[in-house]
This record gives sequence, C-alpha cells and structure tokens, in this order.
Amino acid sequence: MAITAALVKQLRDSTGAGMMDAKKALTETNGDMDAAVDWLRTKGLAKAAKKSGRTAAEGLVAVAVDGGSGVAVEVNSETDFVGKNAEFQAMVGDIAQTALTVPDLGALTEAEIGGKTVAAIITDKIATIGENMSVRRMAKISGESVVTYVHNAAAPNMGKIGVLVALSGDNEAFGKQVAMHIAAVNPASLSEADLDPAVVEKERQVQIDIARESGKPEAVIEKMIEGRMKKYMSEVTLLNQAFVVNPDLTVGKAAEEAGVEITGFVRLEVGEGIEVVKEDFAAEVAKAAQG
Repeated sequence: MAITAALVKQLRDSTGAGMMDAKKALTETNGDMDAAVDWLRTKGLAKAAKKSGRTAAEGLVAVAVDGGSGVAVEVNSETDFVGKNAEFQAMVGDIAQTALTVPDLGALTEAEIGGKTVAAIITDKIATIGENMSVRRMAKISGESVVTYVHNAAAPNMGKIGVLVALSGDNEAFGKQVAMHIAAVNPASLSEADLDPAVVEKERQVQIDIARESGKPEAVIEKMIEGRMKKYMSEVTLLNQAFVVNPDLTVGKAAEEAGVEITGFVRLEVGEGIEVVKEDFAAEVAKAAQG
C-alpha cells in the first residue's frame, strides 16, 4: 500500500509522533492505521494513542426518560447551522420521545409520529431544509432510576453529547455528577467485566511488546504488564476511574458513599466515529475552475 502524505499526517495528528517515525510505522505495518498506532506505542514514540474517530458530522443528540427507562438518539445533519434550527430541534425531540416506545433503531424508523413514519418525516425535512439528514443511532437503558445530562445544549434535553446513567437507588444529584463525568472522560465500559475481551487482549499484547523493548528479565516484565494493565483499567472503566468531582475517590467508591449502585450508562456524541474528507480551499477553487 502506498504511504501517502495524508496518511502520515493522520497518524501524526492522532499520536503526536514525528513525521519520520509516523512514516516508518506505516511502512512497517503496510499502511494499517491501527497497527501503526500500536507499533509507535511499542517503540515508545506515540505521545497519545487517540483511538476514537474524528467527530466531523453535525446534528444533535437528544435524551428522554420515562420512569426507569431512558433513551439517547443521534440525528445527523450536514451543518451545525441546522442543529440550531427550531424545526429540526422539534423533530429531534419528537423522535427521542418516540424512541422510548420502540426496541431498536430499525423499529424507530418505522414508528409513526402524527400519522407519518420517522423515515418519511426525515425525508420531508430534507426537502424543506435542504440538507441530508439521518437518524444514525439510538441507545436505551433502564434501572431503578435514570439520570440524564446534555453537554453543549442547543435546546432542552438535546445537544452535542447526551448521557444516561442508570442507578440502583435514588440520588439524582449524584447521578448528574456521574453523567457529567462520563461526558467529560468518555469511559469505554462500566467495569472490566463489560470490556470487549479482544480490546483487552490487544492492549495486553501492546504492553507486552513495550515491556520487552526494555530488555528486562521475563519475571520483571510480568510484573510490569500486571501494573500497566491495572492502570489501563483505571483509565477506561467507569467504576475504576478517578471521580472528576473528587479525584481522591474512584467513581465506584463515590457511588458507595452516595448510597447507590451505578448499573449502566450510555454516552452518545454527535458525529462520533464519522470521518469526513475535507479538501483545502485552494483545491476546491481549482476543482470549480475546471468545471
């Protein structure tokens, strides 16, 4: 695979590595971006392995709760301007309320609001507003109580990031703090038991390779890996993370002191994982001039 300047730049942006190191990593891994990030980490050359996709798409995430059930829905548009449109916001709010009554995204698109399916409503809105739109994701959660938080709110219960926290026990103020923590820190899972085993094994292998680069004896390497995996879990699992409100406590310990148990969470961010290819202005002008 050809190693282009664009690939090198993408890897540099995501890891903070130098240009030549990024190019070598891509060459060694035949252009595989994820493998190149791991290669750089193994060699100690990645300043930060940013694994989440670039957020490029626009729109809104809306949250809704009914008793012990909550839902978050992402509706995308082409520009941020549409997210500020009152018509679009009203539509997103209606879709979120409807999502409370259906099991999944497929059922949501076929559900009716005022005699029209959600799919038809989206099609009509595309025609009137003039931008492409889609209902991209929905996620549901249930518990004894469900608390919501919206970051960068554009209207009540909708904004750029929507969070739901399910609790066993009733402490809305604490639940709101946890929801704000989740919005800021973006944990990968509730606990180690909920992490994808393949993700854990991949991280373990990276840490093994890093440790072996040190040239230390195998017995020492084993202890290094154990310590680094423990640190990894404290960074990516909600219950083991340092609570942003009180970093002296883990979120799990803070929940104990608050008299509740966190049983689940949902976090949706607008455009998460969508990558949009952008041309520079000069390239756009040149293309337009060529007709």
